[in-house]
Amino acid sequence: MSRWQPNARGRLEQAALELYTERGFDQTTVAEIADRAGLTERTFFRHFNDKREVLFWGQDALIERMTTAIAQAPESASAIDAAGEGLRAAGEMLETRRAQARRRQAVIDANPGLQERELIKLASLAEAMAAALRRRGVAESAAALTAETAIAVFKVAYGRWLSTAGRKDLTSVIGGSLDELKALTDHTRRA
Repeated sequence: MSRWQPNARGRLEQAALELYTERGFDQTTVAEIADRAGLTERTFFRHFNDKREVLFWGQDALIERMTTAIAQAPESASAIDAAGEGLRAAGEMLETRRAQARRRQAVIDANPGLQERELIKLASLAEAMAAALRRRGVAESAAALTAETAIAVFKVAYGRWLSTAGRKDLTSVIGGSLDELKALTDHTRRA
């Protein structure tokens, strides 16, 4: 591939996932990623701070999407329903990337340092959701509890979505997981 072709970020991400899968994350260098993508190391560093960020670069866009959806949820929506709107917005963003998401998750699952980074990402998502809920007038402790619960729902739904053959879209899996949570809490109140 010539170095001037478009979509350098996408090419670097694809090359990195291929190499991480073939060789392992720790055994792959930035130089190898750039070479596989037909680009220079300098181009790599224009797009990513380090080779971990290839796996996590979309976090800011995900936070923006989630918090915007929470803010735009109907005023009458409960905290968990507003958070659910944020989760569904995230699901829409990730929906077209299932094959890539599976490969990404396999790389993360094989590396404790990347698992730690994934937990940091999820904590950042939870904090952003809590802040968005507080802006809606949800009390501090309720916003934090709702956001942490929503992230747990997201983790379960995301895992289900990655492990299934592919008929259900991520937003449907998220919706089903939210319904399970609500049924569980309703059942607990009745017991």
